[in-house]
Amino acid sequence: MAAIGIPLSNGMIDDFKSRGDAQGLSAAIAQTKLTSASKFTRARLYVNLSANSYRIQTWTKTGTPGWTAATDEIFLSDRSTFGFGSVAAPPANTLASLTQAPACLDDVGVTIPGTSCMIFGSRGTPMTAAGLPASSQGVFLHGNSGTFAVIMGAAGQLQVWRTTQTGASTWRQQ
Repeated sequence: MAAIGIPLSNGMIDDFKSRGDAQGLSAAIAQTKLTSASKFTRARLYVNLSANSYRIQTWTKTGTPGWTAATDEIFLSDRSTFGFGSVAAPPANTLASLTQAPACLDDVGVTIPGTSCMIFGSRGTPMTAAGLPASSQGVFLHGNSGTFAVIMGAAGQLQVWRTTQTGASTWRQQ
């Protein structure tokens, strides 16, 4: 019984943790959108791809302008990493290509390597670092039980997708 039960329970734990990471990331993106609108300033979800962490930052307009942390850094579980796994294409009709959201910029506009940012304007609308309306963007994470895509549409609609290890044709909206 143990020889059958232990591998099954490990698979379930992997799945629960990966799902939890994807849902947490989705909630953080929604919170970032609300933060930008409630504080009437730009806000971004700052994703550190190499540290497997993310946090919400807001743009400080007064004093010394710059990005400041609005939340503590949140780390993915030990079962997930930011990436695509074996997936070769994004979910149908969501993104033009399989890429993480654009890299973050520091306070003076220099690209921060190993990062990904989703930015919202002061009214909660998705935007680019240059302040233009953003097209659809996604953040992908991969766990032992599959790959998840958290996608923000150009109009601000948030979607969570999942596929198994086998590839792009099995994406399912969660």
